Amino acid sequence: MGVSRKMRIGLALGGGAARGWAHVGVIRVLEQAGIKPDIVCGTSIGALIGATYAEGNLDSFEEWLTKLGIKDMVSLVDVRMNGGMIKGEKLMDFFRRSFVDRPIEELDIPFAAIATDLHTGSEVWLREGSATEAVRASIAIPGLFAPAVHEGRMLVDGGLSNPVPVSVARAMGADIVIAVDLNSDLIGRHLHDKPKPESGQESENNEETQTSEIGEWIRKLQENLSAYIPSSSNDEPELPSMLDVIANSINIMQVRITRSRMAGEPPDVIVTPRLARLGLLDFHRSEEAIAEGKRAMAAELPELKALLK
Repeated sequence: MGVSRKMRIGLALGGGAARGWAHVGVIRVLEQAGIKPDIVCGTSIGALIGATYAEGNLDSFEEWLTKLGIKDMVSLVDVRMNGGMIKGEKLMDFFRRSFVDRPIEELDIPFAAIATDLHTGSEVWLREGSATEAVRASIAIPGLFAPAVHEGRMLVDGGLSNPVPVSVARAMGADIVIAVDLNSDLIGRHLHDKPKPESGQESENNEETQTSEIGEWIRKLQENLSAYIPSSSNDEPELPSMLDVIANSINIMQVRITRSRMAGEPPDVIVTPRLARLGLLDFHRSEEAIAEGKRAMAAELPELKALLK
């Protein structure tokens, strides 16, 4: 009789900007259940969390997240007007020094980051070389972060081609794939669902709304762009901000692509944190994102354990 082979678990971490901190909560619930993924793949913010986890540095990263404030984010923003509003070098230099500074081949867990070739539109799997550079390419959200040049190719956000990289985890040998989809409840939220203050709470809620919708630190970018954007006349309907348009456009794109990709490449377990209340750049709201990640993974844990029996 042959010896049964251990099932290899793949973790596919999807893109979703600030909502990606939920991935930390997902991983924590898996750890508490004694389940360790054998393969980790990530797109965009999922690549950042995935690389940090695969390096074995998630504890210090989570500690940094819980202390992250708007002023901290401002200090990591390098504004430019070509390629994308944020150049990204200051941010990645910080992560290189603090968290992710090993070649992908030397990480504790097999890892891949997903990016998109800007010229050809092809999906690019980054499985060798600098983990930091792979993450930088994967998080290059169009219009926000400048593209990354990697081995002669101009790369942008992997969410353009594979928002939740189930197929990559399968190709790397995963028998069971846990997919974390951060975008299932997002379409339209940035344009329509502005919270209304209750009586007696207008000042507090208005401040929270401004912060949650775009993040105060992004005002630095808007101020730099204001000279280039003509003001609308009083007769015209009020239009959403440029950042709202970008955010909702990315949401629509990623939701549609994710649904299509996962219909043809279904994961074994789908984890769907409900984080539509978080804006694209609400990176300072890590605690609620992590908590929702924990809740969403805990809800799927019985199904996962049944598959592992």
